[in-house]
Amino acid sequence: MMELKGKKVLVVGLGRSGLAAALFLRHKGAQVTVSDVRSAEALANEIPALLEEGIMVEAGGHGLLTFRRQDLIVVSPGVPLDTPELVQVKGFGLPVIGEVELAAHFLKGRMLAITGSNGKTTTTALAGQILQKGGVPALVGGNIGVPVIELVEQSSENTWSVLEISSFQLESTIEFHPDIAVILNITPDHLDRHGTFENYARAKERIFAAMDEHDCVVLNADNVPTVEAATRTSAKTFWFSLEHPVEQGAWLLDGSLVFRGAKDGDIEQIMPLKSIPLKGAHNVENVLAAVVSARLAGVPAEAIRRGVESFQAVEHRLEYVATVNGVDFYNDSKATNVDATAKAVAAFSSGVHLIMGGKDKGSPYLSLEELLRERVRAIYTIGSAANKIESQLRGVVPILSCETLEKAVTEAATAAHPGEVVLLAPACSSFDQFENYEHRGRVFKELVGQRRGWKTWQHA
Repeated sequence: MMELKGKKVLVVGLGRSGLAAALFLRHKGAQVTVSDVRSAEALANEIPALLEEGIMVEAGGHGLLTFRRQDLIVVSPGVPLDTPELVQVKGFGLPVIGEVELAAHFLKGRMLAITGSNGKTTTTALAGQILQKGGVPALVGGNIGVPVIELVEQSSENTWSVLEISSFQLESTIEFHPDIAVILNITPDHLDRHGTFENYARAKERIFAAMDEHDCVVLNADNVPTVEAATRTSAKTFWFSLEHPVEQGAWLLDGSLVFRGAKDGDIEQIMPLKSIPLKGAHNVENVLAAVVSARLAGVPAEAIRRGVESFQAVEHRLEYVATVNGVDFYNDSKATNVDATAKAVAAFSSGVHLIMGGKDKGSPYLSLEELLRERVRAIYTIGSAANKIESQLRGVVPILSCETLEKAVTEAATAAHPGEVVLLAPACSSFDQFENYEHRGRVFKELVGQRRGWKTWQHA
């Protein structure tokens, strides 16, 4: 374990994971300072609790002297590693790690870590539920909402920590060492942060950087960048595929999900494909990845089947909201990149009224053209990316500039016929108009609820 007592530690960025890291460090006896570019007024809810714990707060910007006077810096995922102050102190040899790396030094038990451009949250939640159904003590956290550092006190030698890990979190890992690592897929995303697709892919691959031949990595046999990643790990490799059998892992056979634990080993039937309660082929991929992970963790087939069959779609991930005047409304606010939007649209055969837009992340929208022609009646754009979306997709399907989500829902609901679908799948981040994708999804559901006559949001 890392020795923290008496050490001077700076936490950069006061999001949820930064706050959790600061409190953990203080409770371990460190002298803690937090630094955030936001003003003291913007941090008014967090500052009193920090000061009460004896944590110093620097608000409104980063002071270079603050960075230099530390033994360790813990950086939050939302803070780019090329922030000038971080670059300079790294040049002095000062260690810079993230909250996930910090937590990994203290977590007990075993670890299943899941990353990928799309499907992370669903697969993480599903894998955690399957393990629990199989009688395995499982904690679920990471990018899914509970900071990894908050799992430390609950962990024991018998627990599995099932973690959703983003590329932002992986960038700042050094010795992070899962027992099982999953890369669901690698498609263009966060290019505004990583610069190039190659940089982004290498960040994803950091999930297995510290793993060895005693560990297991689970990869998507149908995704070329993920297949290529297999050449750069020494861990035992297992696969999942929608398209063909694999040497060891999970695939589809005669309408069922099957698993083989070793090359030339027996094929084990897990469950019928029709028993999966989630919509869309991409969710079958997520289930296959969870099946492989759970079998490697020792969960029997019957418990896996029960875990999958009882699983409900995660909020904001192709979530059915309501049917109003014969029109189905679906919330996929978590579709924050182009590939995720493509998968959401592909879950419907036709008649889709698609709400897109938000803060552009640097990826082109042209790859959606064929799918849009086949299945989408119209696009309703919102946010700062609207002009780019319209310029690239003009002439493919009708596009209506709506600016706000409220207007987009009104226009789409008015234009849609009974039997058609209004789908929020933005292909963009939410930060131009909303706090995060959850906030955007909640607003969408509230707007749908108003059309149905609900005074406040309730689950349909």
